[in-house]
Amino acid sequence: MGSSNTHSKIGAILYIIWACLHFMAAHSVYVLGRSMDSSMVQGRVFQDAFNLMFFSISAIAVAITLNWKNSIWGYWINFATVGIADVGFILFVIAPGHMPVWPGILGPVFWVLAVIFSTIAVLTRDESAAKNQLQTSSAH
Repeated sequence: MGSSNTHSKIGAILYIIWACLHFMAAHSVYVLGRSMDSSMVQGRVFQDAFNLMFFSISAIAVAITLNWKNSIWGYWINFATVGIADVGFILFVIAPGHMPVWPGILGPVFWVLAVIFSTIAVLTRDESAAKNQLQTSSAH
C-alpha cells in the first residue's frame, strides 16, 4: 500500500471519528430540545440536531465510499460538507463562549487533521490512478 493510499485511509478514519463525535452532539442537542417548552426555539434546536445527524451520516458515507479510495470527489465533498458544519460551530458556538473550547474544539481538530491527511493523499497519488479515476467518472 503506497503512502498516498495510507494517507487517504487515515483521512477517512479521521472523518469517521468526526462523524461519531457529531452523532453524540446530535443526541445532546436533541436532549436539550426535549427539555424546552414547545416553541419556535425548540423546533430550531431539533432542526440543528437533525442537521448534525445528517452531516454525520454524509461524512461517514463519503469517507467509506470515496475518501478511503482517495477519490478527488470525496476529498471535495467532505472538505466542503464537514467544513460548513464546523465553521458555523466555531463562529456561533465556540467563539462567543456558549461552549468551552475544551472539549468543543475536538470536532474541528479532527476535521483539520482529516483535511491535512486527505490533502496529502490527493497531492501524492499516482498520476495514472488519478487519470483512471477521471476517465471512469467522465464515462458515467
